[in-house]
Amino acid sequence: MTAKRVVAVAGEGGVVDNIQARRSMPVPRRIGWHMRHYWQLWLMALPAMLFVALFAYVPMYGIQLAFRDFEPAKGLTGGQWVGLKYFNQFFTSPMFASTMINTFTISLGTLVLGFIMPIILALLVNQLGTRRFKGFVQTITYMPHFISTVVIVAMLNIFLTPGTGLIGRMLGHSNAMDNPGAIAPIYWLSEVWQHCGWNAIIYLAALSSVDLSLYEAAKIDGAGRLQLILHVDLPTIMPTCVILLIMNMGSVLNVGFEKVWLMQNAMNLPGSEVISTYTFKIGIQSFQFSYGTAIGLFNTIINFAFLILANWISQRVSDTSVF
Repeated sequence: MTAKRVVAVAGEGGVVDNIQARRSMPVPRRIGWHMRHYWQLWLMALPAMLFVALFAYVPMYGIQLAFRDFEPAKGLTGGQWVGLKYFNQFFTSPMFASTMINTFTISLGTLVLGFIMPIILALLVNQLGTRRFKGFVQTITYMPHFISTVVIVAMLNIFLTPGTGLIGRMLGHSNAMDNPGAIAPIYWLSEVWQHCGWNAIIYLAALSSVDLSLYEAAKIDGAGRLQLILHVDLPTIMPTCVILLIMNMGSVLNVGFEKVWLMQNAMNLPGSEVISTYTFKIGIQSFQFSYGTAIGLFNTIINFAFLILANWISQRVSDTSVF
């Protein structure tokens, strides 16, 4: 072994020893060491950390309202402690079952379609021949993402109007927006139409990293477009798909308030009342702040449980996880 190789090996051994020594440190000392040696990176991240702390963690102080009888004159901590009173009130409420069913129906349908359709679109766009045509299709499909939710709901009302609407003419005299059973499918399809192209961008970015030699080798072996998609494209984007699915599971009950609120009317309310709209009506319109906070906290706990469960299953099945 040459002298240079001995020095290199000794240097690598020293680096490994340093890494192992740092890993054996207590967590506070390890963080302190990292901040001393990489203070420039911490300084760059400081504005983002302050932003998240101010708007995500400081408001969590108000969670205690879910366990108190809120009295405005006494502040957030001045009300009487009532424990799980408002949680029990929500669980025994006549609205609990219907609200949970509507929320799961709308959110799970949106999650499944909103997860599958962008993948299919990205795979199809990636197989287009010319680069210019591919860019044209991408532009057309992701432009609806920038349309306001208010405009989207207005378009739905116009298209579904009986007699005069583009779709309403085919449905006859019945207005689909007044049908409680039709609200969920309308929500699903409009969400896919609006956001499918935008959500496909991240999959197209992952597909752009595929080694072109893999396509050439597969074509030499006689693979067609379907075989290229199944055996080259899908394995490439699968880790990205798993990560996005786990992250989406963390908001499975967070049905978009604005869109559901705008779609609601007196006729479809049995099928469109979800947790977010019910919390708004209870907490803001009815001034039951403690009750509304309890419902919102319950919603957050369920979402967190789904996130942990999805991450655990993914880690066991595919060895891919967020944390």
